[in-house]
Formats: sequence, structure tokens, C-alpha cells
Amino acid sequence: MPGYWVTTKGLEVRDIYERLLAAASLRSTDGAIRVSAEYEPIGGAGDTLFPPTVKIKETDGAGYLVEPRYVNGEKVEVVWLDQPQSQANRCEQALMDAIREGSAYLPHLLLVTQSAGVPVRTTNLQAPHRSRDAYFRDAEDATGAAFDKTEAGRALRQASSEDWSAYLRLVPSDLAYGVWDSHRKRRIQVKIPRAYKSAMIGIAPLIGVRGAGRVDPLNLAGDTVQVSESGWTPVEGTKAPKGAKTARMSELGHGMIPPSEGLGGVSVRSVQREASLAMAQLASLRFGDAGEEFTAAARALVAAIALLGDRLAFASPALRLRSGCDLVLVSERVQWVQRGRDGRPQEEPLAVNTVHEALALFEIASERARAAGLEWSAEPVALKPNASLQQAIDKSFLSDGVGEAEGE
Repeated sequence: MPGYWVTTKGLEVRDIYERLLAAASLRSTDGAIRVSAEYEPIGGAGDTLFPPTVKIKETDGAGYLVEPRYVNGEKVEVVWLDQPQSQANRCEQALMDAIREGSAYLPHLLLVTQSAGVPVRTTNLQAPHRSRDAYFRDAEDATGAAFDKTEAGRALRQASSEDWSAYLRLVPSDLAYGVWDSHRKRRIQVKIPRAYKSAMIGIAPLIGVRGAGRVDPLNLAGDTVQVSESGWTPVEGTKAPKGAKTARMSELGHGMIPPSEGLGGVSVRSVQREASLAMAQLASLRFGDAGEEFTAAARALVAAIALLGDRLAFASPALRLRSGCDLVLVSERVQWVQRGRDGRPQEEPLAVNTVHEALALFEIASERARAAGLEWSAEPVALKPNASLQQAIDKSFLSDGVGEAEGE
């Protein structure tokens, strides 16, 4: 990519790459890269936000994840707005979008089928367990060979902490976000710790309440009805036939539901995102008998992938976590974190703030890795579901009677 962007302090992206190359093998004083950002609700500071709901053990009901934490040396309550798993998924989806748009390319697994006339696609950048997901375990190639018995499948299955070459060649993003092969029976399972981690919290949450109900414009009666695969019918007489499935009209989306108290989101002092890229984890990645040049370039490439994912997902001025949780970026710092001095780690700005800068860094890292001997296929590993998985997918697209109404 000619004409690399010149960044602050006169440093070019190539200079940043050289520093990253040394850091990812712990050959410098840089121990991590850290991103610290502050957000506020689009409605203004203190406006209501909706965290993800979870089942709370103490009440056996829905609630939010709240815990104590030290923030700037002060012990405060915080509420989880987005956990590391979810933040990694956002980065992976952003990378997948870039691949589809043609602005970047990463090797990946691609499962393609259709059901009920609807195209169905998933990749290791979207599957819950990445390349080790059950979707790929239950997939096959165009010849009908089970994925784990194909050349690519065997290579991933046989990889170990001494040689992650197959992951670098076939699914390099897995090395940035981590993977655990928990869906295959092995005495020693593949586990790759994440090198990149990000999370978002709300500081000092005040838990709100809201009234949730339903108004029926025709004021249909909330009678009990008989439900079958073909739909529902009013109950004749006073009782439904013995063994018949029944439901209240309100459960099927009709009739009035009186308002009742429900979770009403939170108001927080501030919203913070903290992300980090661990050089020690990158330095632990080994690639078999590969030489020092290849190993260093491979580690730097994984770091560049992680930085690109972060910038693609979070460099925008606004961020939507979910319905009722839209945020505006207030401030952000991307920094090198160096060996401490005088009791504190040293921090220095890292001029990879924009998507363009991250793309330029990724392109340089890719070029250097290829020059060192890395070969990437220009096409993903194409797969299709086996018969059992296809049947399960088809079933999920079937319309099967009347569903129960749920709240928003």
C-alpha cells in the first residue's frame, strides 16, 4: 500500500510496525497496548441505559450484573454493559464486514447452505466457539468428507501450543481472540488464551424501574383458548378437551395486560471502555520449526489483526450495544504501556487511532509475514452442513403453530 499515512510526531506507520514487531516478541520495554475510552448516552449524561439482563442466583429472576471495583483508586459499584466475549464478537463481526466489503482480507472458515429458500452463512469470525465450533465439527467439504478429516480440519485438530502454524494460515483471528476446542473429545484439548480483551462498564449505577404492559385496541377478552399446530380456537363450553394444549389470549399476543413493574435500565456516572493487547501472550505463540524472522512477523501480524478489529468496531463516533444502549464517544486514548518507572507503568500515545491507520498497519504486517514465508489462500475454506446439521437448520426455519408473546 503506497503512501502510508504520516502520524503524530512525524512517525510513519512503518515505524509503528517496527516497534510492534519488537514488542510482540518482548524484545523492548513495551508490555501492552491499551485503549481507554469514555462514552455517554446519546440522550445526555445520566440518561437511562439498558445493560444485558441475566438470571440472578439470589432471586432466580432477571437482573443486571453489578459488582464492586476500584476506579481511579475509589471503590465503586459498576454495572457490566458489555463483557469481553461480546466485545470480541463485535470486533470479529467488524472484521467480517471488512472482508465482505473488500477493504481487508483474512483467511477463514465459511459454512454455506440454505433453508426454506433463505441463504444461511456462518464463519469462524461469527460462530460462538470460532473455528472449533460444533457447526464446523458437523460440516463437510464438497466431496462429503467430514471437515475434521480434510487437510484443513486435520491441521487445526493436530495443532498444539508448540505449533500454531495451522491457525495462522487458516484462521488467524482465532489467535487474537482465543479459542477452546471443547466440542471434541480429547484428553488434551486445544486452548489458546485471548491476546485481546475489551469490556465496557457503567460507573455507580442507579437501577431504574419501568411499567410494562399491553394495550389492546379492540380490548379482546383474555379468555383461555385451545392451541394446536394450525393455530388457536376458542374453547367450546367451560373446559377444553382433556389433554388439549391451552393458553391465555394474552400469552398469544392478544388482549390487555395490566402494567407491572419491570427492569428499567440504569443511570450511571460515566461509561468506560478498557481494552488491552497483551504482548506476553503474543510472545508465547510458537510456530513449530519456523525461524525467528517468521515467528516475530507472525506475532506482529496477530497484533495488527487485533488492533484492526478494535478500530473497525470502536473508532466510530457512536456505538450501539443493544436497543436502549446507544452511546456517543466522548474521549479516547490509544497507548503503549511500558515497563514501570518510579512505581508506575509508563504510557506513550500510539498513533493508530483511525481505521485507515489500522488498515495501513495490517497491510504492512501482512506484507512482512508473507515475505517471511507465510502463505494465505485467497479463498476461505468452504464447507456445508452434514445431513444431521442440515436437518436441524431446516427445523429452525419451520413455522410450527402459534408462539407465545414476549416483552420487548
